[in-house]
Amino acid sequence: MAVQVSVGLSESFDAVEAFSDAAAEAAGKLAAPCDLCLVFAGAPHLGHGKWILSVVHEKLAPRYLIGCGAGGVVGGGREIEEGPAAVVWAASMPGAKISTHHFEVEQAGDGFEVLGLPEPDQLGEAMVLLADPYSFTTEALLQRLEEMRPGMPVLGGLASASAVGSAALFRDGEVVSGGAVACTLGGVPILPSVSQGAAPVGPEMTITAAHGNVIEELASKAAIERIEEAIAVLDARQQQLAAAGLMLGIVIDENQPEYGRGDFLIRPIIGADPEAGTIAVGERVRVGQTVRVHIRDGASADEDLRDALRTQVEALGPSRPAGALLFTCNGRGSHMFDVPDHDATAIEDALGVPAGGFFCAGEIGPVGGRNFLHGFTATMALFPVE
Repeated sequence: MAVQVSVGLSESFDAVEAFSDAAAEAAGKLAAPCDLCLVFAGAPHLGHGKWILSVVHEKLAPRYLIGCGAGGVVGGGREIEEGPAAVVWAASMPGAKISTHHFEVEQAGDGFEVLGLPEPDQLGEAMVLLADPYSFTTEALLQRLEEMRPGMPVLGGLASASAVGSAALFRDGEVVSGGAVACTLGGVPILPSVSQGAAPVGPEMTITAAHGNVIEELASKAAIERIEEAIAVLDARQQQLAAAGLMLGIVIDENQPEYGRGDFLIRPIIGADPEAGTIAVGERVRVGQTVRVHIRDGASADEDLRDALRTQVEALGPSRPAGALLFTCNGRGSHMFDVPDHDATAIEDALGVPAGGFFCAGEIGPVGGRNFLHGFTATMALFPVE
């Protein structure tokens, strides 16, 4: 049998009623048993976690479930950016090997050790990860997974809502007090996609001196001078966008004849030392890497997302996906676009399939074959029918 996906959405102020309605809607659209369920709960519902899980299991009887608190949700072609929203994403995946996990981290020397990881041969072929940003170091897990299973896609986001005295994570029938929850998947195809929503401007430059996250020289000249030169040749609108927040794109895979949008890991320029001529970025860098200035606005983010969706449609060929999970930044939505429901509508226009997800405090997905924690992205997991 083929993969099926359905999505239920409710805006009821009563948490039990909201998830009862959303789960019933998802169940009504799913013509097979539910193997995997994801739930996303607006902040006002988080104090009712046990009741939420109970009613979802009653309506859907999912074999496996993970979920988290959401500052906003996506479902049914809509984006509800705040308030008591509830989304239930349900999938039938015949023959799939699915497991759920709870991870925690503890300090180990200068770094962190991840607790709860299965053996490498138990990790499956992909992971959906939902993490608490306050109690979990996502980068530590991504680094460990890269060592254990290089190239395995990890998609998800950081929980973006919590309530005093209540956790923001769910696993199967339990409310989880912190860390991260995940499901590992095997035997079911997944197409990952990360739309970074930033436009490259100016020339490509090579890092010629750097340490940690500080770039001292670009193309054998002080980093600040090179950045200023790149901005000076931009048009007035681009310069205005650069003044609002400058980003740096770092090439992930240098073994290519040329670099396009999807080849850069986008990180903010978080500081500058005019006296030393250095800049600091939100990522460790090394000599020899290629970088390029990026600027971000609604127009470039729209173009980038639609390009990413076209690429996925081409990869699918004549078939359509069964559905999609969307992890979009809480800095997108009405903060970035002039039209409502932007990302949800773009997915519906391109794919015409059920999509559900939430507005994240950070998005997780692969760029250049490696998994990263992002900001301002729309990260998707598409599930082909077979």
